[in-house]
Amino acid sequence: MNRPARFHTLEIRDLSVRAGGTEILSGIDADIRCGEVTALVGPNGAGKTTLLLAILGLVPYTGRIRFCRAEEHGKGTPRIGYVPQRLDLDRNAPLTVLDFFALSTQRLPVFLGRSGKTRSEAEAALRRGKADHLIDRPLGKLSGGELQRVLLALALRGNPDILLLDEPVSGVDVSGEELFCDFLDQIHRESGFSLLLVSHDLSVVARHADRVICLNRSIVCQGATTEVLTPETLNAMYGSEARLFSHGHSDGHGHLHGEGNP
Repeated sequence: MNRPARFHTLEIRDLSVRAGGTEILSGIDADIRCGEVTALVGPNGAGKTTLLLAILGLVPYTGRIRFCRAEEHGKGTPRIGYVPQRLDLDRNAPLTVLDFFALSTQRLPVFLGRSGKTRSEAEAALRRGKADHLIDRPLGKLSGGELQRVLLALALRGNPDILLLDEPVSGVDVSGEELFCDFLDQIHRESGFSLLLVSHDLSVVARHADRVICLNRSIVCQGATTEVLTPETLNAMYGSEARLFSHGHSDGHGHLHGEGNP
């Protein structure tokens, strides 16, 4: 059963971000609608990750970011889950998946042990992500797809109202990418959170997003996925050499990518 959404819209108005005298984002106006999957696409350096960090409050900005509640007179702040594009870690460090969860959940230092409560909470979160079998595995030995499931499980642990995913299938092979996206669709249907997804893979966007925001330091266009993903839009984002191409694989779906500085 879907959990009723507490926040129906994330409103971004006239948002700009500067760093070192350079304007990274300029005059961003966008809405993330309740319960929908919104994809954020654009070339490298377009400011996609910066926009996510602004929503998380991790970079300074001008303008306004407002979370509008579904209940007119409700109080409180939204719960936001976040899965980064990559996790910088020492692959040889003796850190298990359980240790990783413990770092963010228990007050007791991990080197002094993990509580039974921490383990049970980690198992429950990982089970939701179909990754509970990984709980005692070294974090640095996980495959790209396994690590993404662990990060997703951690992000979902607090039942977020809004989930931010930054290139969640980067470094994952095609079959793993589709398994992850299909699983994410299932979780999204069950939970009803709003999802903002950064992706360079337009096949993922075309198959899973309700709406698309095209970004290249400012908004190029935004709207329903079927109306936005056009050759004209890609030319505006990636340059005159941009084009769409597809390649088939075992399930019969084609992959679409923007070229010309993807």
